[in-house]
Amino acid sequence: MSFLDQLKSQANALQSQRSTQQQDLAGRIAQTEQACETIWRYFNELARQLNVIVPPGPTLSLDNRQAWPEMCLVDFRSDARKKFWMNREVYDHLSLGWTINPREGKPLATSVSVNFPPDLERVTHRLSLGQIRHERHEVRHPEKSSLLALRFDYQTQAFGSVRATADHEAGEVHFRAANLRGFEVAQVRHPVQRINSVLLDELARLIVGQAGAFL
Repeated sequence: MSFLDQLKSQANALQSQRSTQQQDLAGRIAQTEQACETIWRYFNELARQLNVIVPPGPTLSLDNRQAWPEMCLVDFRSDARKKFWMNREVYDHLSLGWTINPREGKPLATSVSVNFPPDLERVTHRLSLGQIRHERHEVRHPEKSSLLALRFDYQTQAFGSVRATADHEAGEVHFRAANLRGFEVAQVRHPVQRINSVLLDELARLIVGQAGAFL
C-alpha cells in the first residue's frame, strides 16, 4: 500500500468516526428535547393541580430555635426558556416555582438575633436561599457602643423551586431543587432516557412533603 493509500485509509476512518459521533450527538439532542417536552408538560399540569390542593409546606426555622408557623405552598407557576445552540433552538432550562406562606393568615413580621459567626452564616444563608424579605440591624451596647448582636427583621414568607437544566451534549438533565424539606438545596442529574412521568411523580411527592426516590 502506497503512503497516499495509507493517508486515504486514515482519512476514511476519521470521517467514519466523525459521522458516528455526529449521529450519536444528534440522537442525544433529540432525546434531550423530548425529555424537556415531558418535563414542561408535567410542570404545567402539576402547577395547575397543586394550586387547587395547596399542599403543606416544610418545617422552617432560620436559627434552628425559633420555628415558623405551619406553612403551605401556594402560587405554583411554571416557566421554560430556550437558547440557540449549534445553529438550532433548544431548551435551556425549565422551572417550577412556588411561594411558601403561613397556612393561616398573612406572613408575620418577626425577628431573629445572632451573635456568633456560625449562627450568622446559617441565618444569612437561609435568608438568601429562601429569598426572604428582611432588614439587618446592629444591636449595640447603650453605653460602650460595642456590637452585641445582629438582628434580622423579616417576613415569614419564602420561595421554593425546581430548575431543570438541559445538557444536550451529555444527554442529561440537571435538577436543582430549593427548599423542598427546609432551607436546603438538593441537586441530581438524570439521563434523558430515565425522564418520564414515573420519575417526575417521585419529584412531585417530594414537593408535597411525601417520601420520594427522585433524589
